[in-house]
Amino acid sequence: MMEILRPNWPAPSNISAFFTTRVGGISSHPWNTNNLSYDVGDKFEFVLENWRLLTRKIDLPPNPQLLNQVHGTNIVIAECSGTIKIGDGSYSKKSGIVCSVTTADCIPALICNTQGSLVAAVHLGWRGLSAGIINSLVDILQVPAADLIVYLGPAISQENFEVGSEVREKFLLGSNETDTIEKINSCFIKKNKNGPDKNDKWKANLYELAKVYLNQNGIFDIYGGDFCTYNDPKRFYSYRRDGVTGRMASLIWFS
Repeated sequence: MMEILRPNWPAPSNISAFFTTRVGGISSHPWNTNNLSYDVGDKFEFVLENWRLLTRKIDLPPNPQLLNQVHGTNIVIAECSGTIKIGDGSYSKKSGIVCSVTTADCIPALICNTQGSLVAAVHLGWRGLSAGIINSLVDILQVPAADLIVYLGPAISQENFEVGSEVREKFLLGSNETDTIEKINSCFIKKNKNGPDKNDKWKANLYELAKVYLNQNGIFDIYGGDFCTYNDPKRFYSYRRDGVTGRMASLIWFS
C-alpha cells in the first residue's frame, strides 16, 4: 500500500498537495520501493509504474512538471507538455498544472497563495538557499509575499546534517544585514565546541535556514519542518544515509 503524506496547513480548499514516501511502488533495492526519480539509476519501467500507481492513488492530473534539479536558483513555469525542464522549482497560475520536485534530504517546499490561484514547488538545498533561490521565487511569482503559504516537507534534521566551515561561511558572507547574519549563525552548531571555527565541522539546520530567507522576503505563514529523512529509513529516502537511493516526490496543483 502506497503511503502518502498530506500537509497540515490552512491552504484554500481547491489546493491539492502531497508528499510521497518510499513505501509502496515496485522498485528494488537500493531504490526500494517507491522511487519517483528517473535520474538515480533505477529501472525506467519501475519508475514509470511507480508514477502510474501514484496517479491512481491521488487522482494526479496528467504530465506533472518534472525537473532536472541542479542545486541552483532557476524557477520555471510549469507546463503539462511532458518536457523535463532545468531548474529547482516551478510555479503555475493555471488550474490542473502540477508542480513537483524530488528529494532525499533537501527540503521540498510547497507553496500556494491565500486566493488559491497560484502554486509552486521548490527544491531547497543548502546551495540553492545560500545562492538566493527564495529571492528568485518571490521575484518571479509577482504576488504579495504576505499572501503566500509555505509547507516544508520531509528533509534532513540538524542532528544529521554535517557540513564544512565553507558552507557556513557561504551563508554568512551572503548577507550584510546584522540581524540576518545573527539568525543564520544560530542555524549552525559547531561539532567540536573547542576547535577553531575555520576547520571544524558544523551541524546545519536546513529548516531554520529556509525560514530565515522566507522571513527575509516577507513570508511568515510557514508550516511543516518537523521531519527527519535520515532518522526514518522505513518511510524516507536519505542520500546522506544511504548514498545510492531513491527520491520522494512532492506535488501541488489547484482546481
